[in-house]
Amino acid sequence: MSQQLRSRRSNLAVPGSSPKMLEKAKGLPADQVFMDIEDAVAPIAKPDARKNIVAALNEGGYEGKVRSVRVNDWTTQWTYADVVEVVEGAGANLDCIMLPKVQTADQVVALDLLLTQIEKSNGLEVGRIGIEAQIENAKGLINVDAIAQASPRVETIIFGPADFMASINMKSLVVGEQPPGYDVGDAYHYILMRILMAARAYDKQAIDGPYLAIKDLEGYKRVAGRSAALGFDGKWVLHPDQVAAANEVYSPRQDDYDHAELILDAYDYYTSAAGGARGAVMLGDEMIDEASRKMALVVSAKGRAAGMSRTKTFEKPEA
Repeated sequence: MSQQLRSRRSNLAVPGSSPKMLEKAKGLPADQVFMDIEDAVAPIAKPDARKNIVAALNEGGYEGKVRSVRVNDWTTQWTYADVVEVVEGAGANLDCIMLPKVQTADQVVALDLLLTQIEKSNGLEVGRIGIEAQIENAKGLINVDAIAQASPRVETIIFGPADFMASINMKSLVVGEQPPGYDVGDAYHYILMRILMAARAYDKQAIDGPYLAIKDLEGYKRVAGRSAALGFDGKWVLHPDQVAAANEVYSPRQDDYDHAELILDAYDYYTSAAGGARGAVMLGDEMIDEASRKMALVVSAKGRAAGMSRTKTFEKPEA
């Protein structure tokens, strides 16, 4: 799991150009709120969006949420001003900067250096603000391993499906035309797995991108279920109605969480001197060993990060 596991089941996108939506986000049960200065904001409105975001972060009200800001990508004229104005104005109340359309590790390094300079010159804790790298084109996917390890600030690797599909000219998915017998999931599987492998190899979280049909909750759950089954940590939400769906899909079931905690407690006991220093034992009808412990750690970490409480406890056998 990630080096600093934050719960990111639901990643709510909020346009920085809308003070009303920034305010509404405070009351929604999303794990992360990312305030957008990129695609959701018109070029002419970007300067005001920065000011709105600084004001919202400093006003507070996002307790319990990861606070992130998506700046514009390095190929634009806005990135430097986005980072400087937001971090100088509200760095103490910001958790991460999301960098879209990342194509090379150098782009992550450049953001890291800029953040470090701002932190030092403004008396902020150096290195506290994380980086979220969004993969949205073929070059970014080819370089995703280097991107994931480019900076210790990197916390997440994010899939941006719409821009990615456009970048590789996948016409059928862009316009919604699918050949007979064609499963959309087949097209995404390699991309998702490639991102997931890079994330896990370097202890980062993997986040799935948005589902644009915001009124189709069943479709959202189906698509989210695909990346959750692979091992992704969460997914973007574009509408308040999608928040609960994301939180449900990317949380362990209560029975699975309880079972994971039982495995960890049982393994800890049985491998101790008091428990006989055994490496493989039975827990009910199940054989558990070191591999079981590792799998249980994953489920347990996700459940704890999501604020789940266990309903079962391990009872040591009578002597």
